[in-house]
Amino acid sequence: MLEKCTICPHKCGIDRTKTAGRCKATDKIKIALYSVHKFEEPCISGENGSGTIFFSNCNMNCIYCQNYEISQQGKGREISIEELANIMIKQQEKGVENINLVTPTSYAIQIIEAIKIAKEKGLKIPIVYNTNGYENVETLKLLEEFVDIYLPDLKYVDNTLSKKYSKVDNYFEIATKAIKEMYRQVGQPILNENGIMQKGLMIRHLILPNQVENSKQILKWIKENMDCHVFVSIMAQYFPTYKAKENNELNRKLTQKEYEEVENYLYDLELENGYIQELGEHEEEYVPKWEGEA
Repeated sequence: MLEKCTICPHKCGIDRTKTAGRCKATDKIKIALYSVHKFEEPCISGENGSGTIFFSNCNMNCIYCQNYEISQQGKGREISIEELANIMIKQQEKGVENINLVTPTSYAIQIIEAIKIAKEKGLKIPIVYNTNGYENVETLKLLEEFVDIYLPDLKYVDNTLSKKYSKVDNYFEIATKAIKEMYRQVGQPILNENGIMQKGLMIRHLILPNQVENSKQILKWIKENMDCHVFVSIMAQYFPTYKAKENNELNRKLTQKEYEEVENYLYDLELENGYIQELGEHEEEYVPKWEGEA
């Protein structure tokens, strides 16, 4: 499949065994960090933390990406499928709630093989697929037996914004089809006795400055198109970084007014399950240091 790659919606057809694709990934898995992460949503991190594995490279090019050093600049190291499986086992041994695959899209095929190996070695905790939402339905179908929790972004309604800020076309159409497929696979959320998700879907949305209407339209779509039990996570952690520092629309944090407008709309819609981050002051401090293991 990697010899004429159509893993993601770009379907660039490049032979990744010989050269990098549109996403800058080759046939080798590349990771920047694996760690115990305690700052995901409460039903993901719980008390013990989420066993994150941050993959390098990305099939989107968001000019405000907080992880741009790994997603856009490719920081990280190459590992084998066997090594990835061993990392999953090592994370489980730390007592984490789940294995959290962050920006996994380019490596979906290799990840499936790694999960097979890890399960043979005793991996039992849920697998979280933590994605930007720009996914092929065909690829997601291959993941059906291997992913327990989908954690997709839903970033934009307006294709103009997805082109301008992330250099991708038809984001909303592609991401909403992908999210519906994710829900078909995992269904209504299942939580254990400690309130930790074992199976299900949580849709994330990052509020951007000057784009309150975009956020409202995202929430409206979720309300009108998804099961009321699906979890929604509204993130207010935006801060200008990477190329957004030079963009007049994005070179500031959210205002209190913008935050409250989205918050009030969220409550008006009466979505049943989910979270909204408080508007903070030091979001930059939560960006990981990309040093391999933590």
